[in-house]
Amino acid sequence: MTAALKIEALEAGYVRDLPILRRVDLGVERASLTAVIGPNGAGKSTLIKAIAGLVPISGGRVLLEGKDITGIRPDQMGGLGLSYVPQTDNIFRHLSIRENLSLVLRRVPGGARDRQARLEELFTLFPVLARKEADRAASLSGGQRQMLAVAMALAPRPRVMLMDEPSAGLSPKIAAEVLDLARSLTRQGVTVLLVEQNVREALGVADHCYILAEGRNQMDGPAAAILADPVVGEIYLGGRRMGAA
Repeated sequence: MTAALKIEALEAGYVRDLPILRRVDLGVERASLTAVIGPNGAGKSTLIKAIAGLVPISGGRVLLEGKDITGIRPDQMGGLGLSYVPQTDNIFRHLSIRENLSLVLRRVPGGARDRQARLEELFTLFPVLARKEADRAASLSGGQRQMLAVAMALAPRPRVMLMDEPSAGLSPKIAAEVLDLARSLTRQGVTVLLVEQNVREALGVADHCYILAEGRNQMDGPAAAILADPVVGEIYLGGRRMGAA
């Protein structure tokens, strides 16, 4: 079976000839949630941004359902079936919730009736957003803002979604709700690749896990097995919250 997303020997970084990622390999099965964890500076967020076309790739390939999308511009990713939820600046705070969603839907193929139908579908999926649709996005709580960011990323009906530290800065309760939301996407057939600082919580909702350190693969396996591994537990689950890379 072809993986929904596959990374082969990926090398990427912000400065030419100074790669942060060093031949990283990764595969994400369809309609599954894969978590990427690792210490600060491991290259986790760089990995997500490189896949999304935001960080230059100097080697290796990114395959989306078997199609090579290496180096594709970020604005073309949605049309290929891939959406990206950044850690920050992922909504337009000065616009209303409806305006945020409508702005994204303008780029979705179809007529006005199709876009209105999709908007109503999104409000059905996120009733809290429907109740506040006329409010400015800046008035939302942290968790609600993440819901809006996910709803915007879902607007074009992606097959694969990248999420970069979605629980960062949230209370434990709200962080758990956001991660549960990420898990629920897989039940809709969406494949999710998630970089996350709350390691234990991420492993609790993930199917598979990759551990990066110093820009390289260190370990991967079923999330439940990684969670139960005493060595991994000592390094990553000792009550510490790992930050973004």
